[in-house]
Amino acid sequence: MRQLADFLRLNAPWLAAGFLLTFASSFGQTFFISVFAGEIRAEFGLSHGQWGAIYALATTASAATMIWAGSLTDRFRVRHIGIGVLAGLALTALAMAQLSHVWALIGAIYLLRLFGQGLMGHAAMVAMARWFVASRGRAVSVAGLGVAMGEAFLPLGFVALMGVFDWRLLWVFAAMALFALAPVLWALLRRERTPQSFAAETGSTGLHGRMWTRAQVLRHPAFWLMVPVILGPAAWNTAFFFHQVHLAEAKGWGHAALVALFPLFTATSVASMLAGGWLVDRFSARRLVPYYLLPLAAGYAAFALAGGVPAGAAGMVLMGISVGLNVTMMATLWAELYGTRHLGGIRALTAAVMVLGTALGPGITGVLIDVGLDFPQQGWGIAAWFLLSGLLAARAMRVA
Repeated sequence: MRQLADFLRLNAPWLAAGFLLTFASSFGQTFFISVFAGEIRAEFGLSHGQWGAIYALATTASAATMIWAGSLTDRFRVRHIGIGVLAGLALTALAMAQLSHVWALIGAIYLLRLFGQGLMGHAAMVAMARWFVASRGRAVSVAGLGVAMGEAFLPLGFVALMGVFDWRLLWVFAAMALFALAPVLWALLRRERTPQSFAAETGSTGLHGRMWTRAQVLRHPAFWLMVPVILGPAAWNTAFFFHQVHLAEAKGWGHAALVALFPLFTATSVASMLAGGWLVDRFSARRLVPYYLLPLAAGYAAFALAGGVPAGAAGMVLMGISVGLNVTMMATLWAELYGTRHLGGIRALTAAVMVLGTALGPGITGVLIDVGLDFPQQGWGIAAWFLLSGLLAARAMRVA
């Protein structure tokens, strides 16, 4: 405990900056946007499948943009990237309050996903991986607490506020919060940490003592074997939160009863994230990555079987274990495998795959809901995906 306290004290400004960036990303994450799903569908007369298709289209476009935009972290310091992305996300939140046409909705979702889900978390995790080497896992896990905090409190808080304020006004509140965070981030990052948060000649190497380029990574079979591992949690966990209103209806639970389980999910994921940081620093992400999706598979099977809210709570705990580990594993694995000099560009590829997953998940599950296969029933197929992904990850690490 003393070691951890010293680590937090000595690195407080940089860890706080990572926490702030991942927390701010919450306003572009599915768990926040989906709080307004019922109001958006009613406003524009959309079915579950149509809303899912719009979300998928906008998110796919943001994934394509991430391939280019994510590499900016190799060229600019995180304090410059972070302030720009915060401003972009805040302006987009203001645009959400003014929507009047479906085409504008598509554009706003695209920007929310690009700035929030994509660039904000990407900048934070690339900075953590570069700033820290021996304690990389712990740094990533501490920074990841920001999005966990958002997951726990923002949906619950905004669902409660929706009973008092119009949903459009709540987006103005979100924009004001983001604008307020910008000077805090700038103050935290007045002094650059060594190693730096952008590409430099020095840094930690990857496999075979090399600094891999993005082109070399694309020719490496381990990367392609890991694609289902990257895609799966993003796709199906996004779908879970995206269809939370439908899920509650399918189970015969109130929406508030389901949302009340989110803090339990978050508490588990936070504990798992912090434990994962210690495990990664001790054993390496490469040795752990084949196993960490097993609780997620069990969690979706639990939701498929769940009859009441207590059984749903068990599913939430199981899902939270893997989700917490996922934050640490995916942020540290690429630095271990391929080094840090081109990490922004390499991680931009994985971020694009992840964001593409967040597009595909709601779209695919929305269509299946429209044809009569409710989301809890889809849980069996999702569980099978995670089991297969674990096998592919084991193969990838043998190749590596």
